Amino acid sequence: MASPQPAVDDEFIARHTRDCSLRDGTRIRLRPVAADDKGRLQAGFERLSPDSRYRRFLAPTGVLTERMLRYFTEIDYDDHFAWAALSLDEPGEPGIAVARYVRDQPGSDTAEPAVAVIDDYQGRGLGSLLLRLLTASAVANGVKRFRATLMRDNKPMYNLFAEAGGTFVTETAGLLRAEVELPTCELARAKLLDSLLRHSCDGAADAARRVLTGS
Repeated sequence: MASPQPAVDDEFIARHTRDCSLRDGTRIRLRPVAADDKGRLQAGFERLSPDSRYRRFLAPTGVLTERMLRYFTEIDYDDHFAWAALSLDEPGEPGIAVARYVRDQPGSDTAEPAVAVIDDYQGRGLGSLLLRLLTASAVANGVKRFRATLMRDNKPMYNLFAEAGGTFVTETAGLLRAEVELPTCELARAKLLDSLLRHSCDGAADAARRVLTGS
């Protein structure tokens, strides 16, 4: 488990926080997950339906333990990176979605991505936006491919991988192994930023640009 460095994390998070609106006008704040997001993460988990929880964890999951909350929020932004989306239209700016990748092992060029959007906000393009933003972070950190196990009926994640040119292999009757190569050349990075501008919002593209350039 990564050990956060609060002073560094606070500066990093502030530098990469951006506000924007989804295509339907929903106002959100995008920022890297912070060590003190445990309460937000727990509250967001409680707003997920049982089906959404199962698709995310591939097993019935009724609660996030303290150990899980530490793992999900105390990250190093390299081997383990996570973006949070907060609602600016609800009191207290609750967390409404998280996208993260975790490398297979420290320094590996392969990582497993995961995206979770609470049910009230599904179908608005938020998952796609977060996966593009997560891709920018992964590319900046030297990750070359995403690989994940998906439930066959997890249409949102299947569609996200398919849109990115992913390939799928059947593991079992109910599970698929999904893999997608990430953009590495400058032209591919430029196309990634352009897709954020065309399909989401200026704030997300600016956050991705900062990640890719290290600014």
